[in-house]
Amino acid sequence: MAFSVPGPGPRTRSDPDFTETLYHRMAITRAIETRMERHVREHRFAGWWHPGEGQEAAGIGATAAMKHEDYLFYQGRGCSWAIGKGMAPDPILGDLLGKVTGATRGKGGGVPHWVDYSIGVMGEGATLGSVYPLAAGAALAAKLRRSGQVALANFGDGTASRGTFHETLVHAAAWKLPLIYFCENNGLLVGTKLGAVCPTENIADFAAGYGIPGVIVDGQDAVAVHEATAAAIARARAGEGPTLIEAKVFRRRGHYAGDPQNYRDARYAEQYRDPLPVLGEHLAPEVAKALRDAAEAQVQTAYEAAMAAASPDPSVIYRNLYHG
Repeated sequence: MAFSVPGPGPRTRSDPDFTETLYHRMAITRAIETRMERHVREHRFAGWWHPGEGQEAAGIGATAAMKHEDYLFYQGRGCSWAIGKGMAPDPILGDLLGKVTGATRGKGGGVPHWVDYSIGVMGEGATLGSVYPLAAGAALAAKLRRSGQVALANFGDGTASRGTFHETLVHAAAWKLPLIYFCENNGLLVGTKLGAVCPTENIADFAAGYGIPGVIVDGQDAVAVHEATAAAIARARAGEGPTLIEAKVFRRRGHYAGDPQNYRDARYAEQYRDPLPVLGEHLAPEVAKALRDAAEAQVQTAYEAAMAAASPDPSVIYRNLYHG
């Protein structure tokens, strides 16, 4: 069995390797989660790590429906979106540890601002919710060029209250932009429950006001997420405009590494369904174990390489800047 670096595709459920491919990508993502949790405990860590454990199926399932050339604008929790879109663990861990081997060559260590334009990973804005105008602009460019590309804006439930969400959505709907709004709704805005600040428990309900489909999907099921995203992308490529997808997910850890989570009651864990076993039910136990073992070995190798790599020279801040 081959354990290659993950990337977009296969994009049909009928593919015999589909479940193994998704499971392998999810196992890599979980291994990075575990490695970073341990790193934060054992080392001084100058950055922030926002755990994505429990939410891996959303990013992995959605990106499996995308092509390399499609644009991805992600939020900063975990790394499933970057892994699913095709990035290897090496530049991801390099970025997290602020090393020259990172995708950004050492900029923004500890905060996931990784980027790889060759596979459509467009990076993250400085504030949550900044994905909306960036993704809408990319979708508008794709429409004007008639390139067949789509853009996906990944965001959390909290940023659906930002003005840019509604401002871009009204134009995207009117102009039928090839744009997917993908919300990971874990019910928490850092430590505030969504119901305290939002009049509806479903972010997908907002879609009705803009005349576009609003789809709710089980965010713990990677295959269900893939199918919902594939349908939305097919609709966008056909010129029918945007779709708002809401994946109901569960944030297993705190908002950040070390978060005491005083805002949660002790029963919250009873609702948790781990997306790895949910998908693993469709695999033979020995196959699932082999995929996990291979993922953990790959991540450990990447981590050791990142730890041994050089830190950047301060001049890195002048790289990739535009000037007149």
